[in-house]
Amino acid sequence: MTRGEQRDRLAEYRRRRDPGRSPEPPGGESAGGDRPVFVVQLHDASRMHFDFRLEADGVLKSWAVPKGPSGDPHTKRLASPTEDHPLDYRDFEGVIPRGEYGGGTVMVWDEGTYRNLSKERSGREIPLDKALEKGHASFWLNGKKLHGGYALTRMRDDAGDGESWLLVKKADKYAGADKERDPRRMRSARSGRTLRQIAADEDGDRR
Repeated sequence: MTRGEQRDRLAEYRRRRDPGRSPEPPGGESAGGDRPVFVVQLHDASRMHFDFRLEADGVLKSWAVPKGPSGDPHTKRLASPTEDHPLDYRDFEGVIPRGEYGGGTVMVWDEGTYRNLSKERSGREIPLDKALEKGHASFWLNGKKLHGGYALTRMRDDAGDGESWLLVKKADKYAGADKERDPRRMRSARSGRTLRQIAADEDGDRR
């Protein structure tokens, strides 16, 4: 991807944010590493949800997942696509001011690298961004909390209510039944803090 193409991909991201008010990355250029990354951010906004992000074609492809990824192959999680995010957003953990787009506390709930498992019918591997364009992508997560195979599948939009996807765990050795989880007790994979502690730390820094 050229620099101009990356800027265009992030135009919607920048349009929604005021860099003078939000501590989020401004949406400039950033380089990827040797392996593509993923991040799952717990977002205490107007509604608590998880943001699932996969590096693809120079940006983070993003979905809002209300209940978060499941480890149970029988559980399908609804995932609503959101705007592409810059690669350095994978490091963001903090508080977006109330009144700003997405206002609330953000935690890096999980992070790591992934391996693309997407294939064409012929068996040839297809790049993740192309697989997503076709409506189905498979990948193997190597995170601090999430491990193993997952798939994202686009659902038909017969009602015209907007695009929706399903995030589903593959049946492998890492699969298992989900346990009840209280988001406010969850801890960051990056800092070990809860949402409350992240908010308190940010408030202390502003004083």
